[in-house]
Amino acid sequence: MAIIKTVRGFKPSIHESCFLAENSVITGDVIIGADSGIWFNAVIRGDVHSIRIGERVNIQDNVTIHCTYERHSTFIGDDVSIGHNAIIHGCTLESEVIIGMGAMVLDGAIVPRHTMIAAGGLVPEGKVLESGYLYMGVPVKKVKPLSEEQLQFFIKRTAANYIKYASWYKD
Repeated sequence: MAIIKTVRGFKPSIHESCFLAENSVITGDVIIGADSGIWFNAVIRGDVHSIRIGERVNIQDNVTIHCTYERHSTFIGDDVSIGHNAIIHGCTLESEVIIGMGAMVLDGAIVPRHTMIAAGGLVPEGKVLESGYLYMGVPVKKVKPLSEEQLQFFIKRTAANYIKYASWYKD
């Protein structure tokens, strides 16, 4: 069973349809929407500010999601995939976004709808990206526009697949 802790009077609110890996950790002021999945060793710490996670979001193994005390909350929209070992900190990920494995998105950054951050990318503090592009590097740079086919294949398909994968663990 996942570790779910009330902190400073805030108890996480997690939709009943969510998949929670046994060793995931969710604390404090956190709300998670329907059909989302919190995978193995993921940590979501709403101890110093609020974290809002939409529907059909997959937070993969070893992801850390946190905020900055009295400065930056974290908001994640619907149909978002956050790859293994990523760090999401005090930022906004709009709906239909992919964050690659090992990527970092820092305080005040905004990753808009239909955007992909490649594995290992760093979105610096306060950076506002443009929708519809693949970003790569440290710090990230706009690499190329995403086609409609890529948006459907990578973003929608990944979110749907993780709902299927979670069903394998619910038996």
